[in-house]
Amino acid sequence: MTERMIDLAEQPARLCVRNECLVIEPEDEERDKVTVPLAELAVLVISHPQVSITQAALAGLAQAGGIAIVCDERHMPAAMLLPLEAHFVQGERFERQAQAPLPTRKRLWQSLVRAKIRAQARLVTGMRGDDGGLAALALRVRSGDPANVEAEASRRYWPLLFGPGFRRNRDGQDHNRLLNYGYAVLRAIVARAVCAAGLHPSLGLHHHNRYDAFRLADDLMEPYRPVVDGAVVRYCHRHGPLAPLDKQAKAALVGALMGRFTVEDESRTLFDIAARTAASLTAVYAGRRKTLVLPEL
Repeated sequence: MTERMIDLAEQPARLCVRNECLVIEPEDEERDKVTVPLAELAVLVISHPQVSITQAALAGLAQAGGIAIVCDERHMPAAMLLPLEAHFVQGERFERQAQAPLPTRKRLWQSLVRAKIRAQARLVTGMRGDDGGLAALALRVRSGDPANVEAEASRRYWPLLFGPGFRRNRDGQDHNRLLNYGYAVLRAIVARAVCAAGLHPSLGLHHHNRYDAFRLADDLMEPYRPVVDGAVVRYCHRHGPLAPLDKQAKAALVGALMGRFTVEDESRTLFDIAARTAASLTAVYAGRRKTLVLPEL
């Protein structure tokens, strides 16, 4: 599958499937219909309230390994459709995942938090010329992060990124709206990789909210969050902190997630790196390796 992402936000349309292709038919008869092979579609975002889609289109997208994101009236992602059967040894991998010992899960969470804080430090250094002490905090993260160094890093990180008055608030009407959207798309990318690797997205390493169906995706996406953060910083620098979450803003955020990054000395897309991270986790569960494959952002 290629890494194509489509966001239907601007006009009413009807979606169906023909000959293993997604067909997008605008209600405006003057606009041409668009045909996309399902095998090329990684993420479909449905934002416009007057978009209809057939059951066959949803099933075909899932069978091809793609995901669908449905947005609410604020154009914020509200639900995801993920493939139910994504790997031929899925049951076996579910069992290993469920039986993973606590020390292993703690060690993996330690590596994720360290990678996240290091990525935050690199982003801040690129903006300010110094990391504000974040790199030193990464070295203090122990197995399971019992001292919650992650939270201490966040308290330093957000003011360095957006100014001393900024608070990370999911209901905020400033930079937070763009962060929410970017994180939701990132979460979908990671959740797709998790399912493709034959893992269950609800069986997490650290996140344990009983109402969270994507706990493992929320764990694995942590080192990737600074990609979204950097895109929001750059966009708001040009358009201001109250910039609307419109087509232009979404394009900037999605464009950042479609870039290339370094992992194991190779330049890869985020889709590929997320897939490698998920695959490395299955190898850890199977006893074939000790560490995760994580990006250098």
